[in-house]
Amino acid sequence: MDNSNVIIIGSGPAGISAALYTARSNIKTTIISKKKGALATAKEIENYYGFSQPISGPDLQQRGIDQAKRLGVEIIAQEVVGITDDENGFTVETSEGEYNAKVVILATGASHTKPKWNNFSIYEGMGVSYCAVCDAFFFREKDVAVVGNGSYALHEVKALLPVVKSVTLCTDGQPPAEEFPPEVTVINKPVEALEGDTTLSAVRFKDGSTLNTNALFVAIGTAGSSNLANAIGAEVNNGNIVVDAFMNTTVPGLLAAGDCTMGMKQIAKAVYEGSLAGTEAIKIIREG
Repeated sequence: MDNSNVIIIGSGPAGISAALYTARSNIKTTIISKKKGALATAKEIENYYGFSQPISGPDLQQRGIDQAKRLGVEIIAQEVVGITDDENGFTVETSEGEYNAKVVILATGASHTKPKWNNFSIYEGMGVSYCAVCDAFFFREKDVAVVGNGSYALHEVKALLPVVKSVTLCTDGQPPAEEFPPEVTVINKPVEALEGDTTLSAVRFKDGSTLNTNALFVAIGTAGSSNLANAIGAEVNNGNIVVDAFMNTTVPGLLAAGDCTMGMKQIAKAVYEGSLAGTEAIKIIREG
């Protein structure tokens, strides 16, 4: 494992800003990002320093990416599905491989995607989970379900299969985008609601049919920063990753910056926090 490098997950303002600091300090820096993020959807930005005329979100984001590339930052367009750690550092798992680093900075933006089903919020923490690695143990030898249809859902399915009795994939009407293990039952029907007494006991589909399940693991779209932080044991509060004054999470060597932390969801804040995370990563690597 390379103990002198940093991996940044996310290519928005926070991730790019962190990379500018680490790369200029001659630290091998890799950004892994497939998700476009909120900036890429902004039509015009008028409240950011240095532009006399409005600039589009995609244009501003591309300028940052080009700037990072000029400094030698490697940018890998792959979907991150998980992170693990040991005494040597971190392993970042993507849909296509694994990458090792001494320090990881989470900068993929805001929290996980929640399905808009009836009764969904009632069962959060009462059968609904956002982390298979964290919670699979609680449902060992029981029937569980995963909602999603892509690489993130496949990662959660693989984490559950060795522990639980059975896994059913609910795609909520979307076609599977990955090849799931043959022992996984796939249901393509749209979901109407969740059901149960004090804890989740069933998923009800719009055609009136139901799936009895002890748990539902949410893995829609791509894994956000809070999902990844949860899976590795970092503290998350109301969807925001908990960090100290220098952007350190509760897991040593894991930092977070941008919209995934508490506070304003603004470019200026993301740039500041990314810069702070970058300088802290430099300190960790040089002192380690």
